[in-house]
Amino acid sequence: MSITIDSVTYQVPIINIDRKIDPLYKYAERTADGVLHSELIGVYKNYVITMGMSAGFATAYGLLLTKLSEAVESHTVTILGDTYSAYFSNVKDQLVKDKGSPYFRALSFSVIAISPAVTP
Repeated sequence: MSITIDSVTYQVPIINIDRKIDPLYKYAERTADGVLHSELIGVYKNYVITMGMSAGFATAYGLLLTKLSEAVESHTVTILGDTYSAYFSNVKDQLVKDKGSPYFRALSFSVIAISPAVTP
């Protein structure tokens, strides 16, 4: 399993993918009788991805981290066969020092869709 960003596939081990499917409303209001009145804009697919250790994948890991921290509005992302425009947030990892050289692990980030996957 891999992630492709802007036509480049990053071969860093994926440990976990959490998918969240969120409806977004132009407006949503409940009236006194408890009934929801709303106008749906669309349904968005967002992900939280956790990557593995950088040991053995140090170059790919560094390139991925650089890509995730680019100062651009959006990227073309392919995850689990879906290709769409998204941006990244909540990028973080951990520096670990065991008996050998220090390395980074547990890179995680959110992939937030720019446009809805499904519209009414």
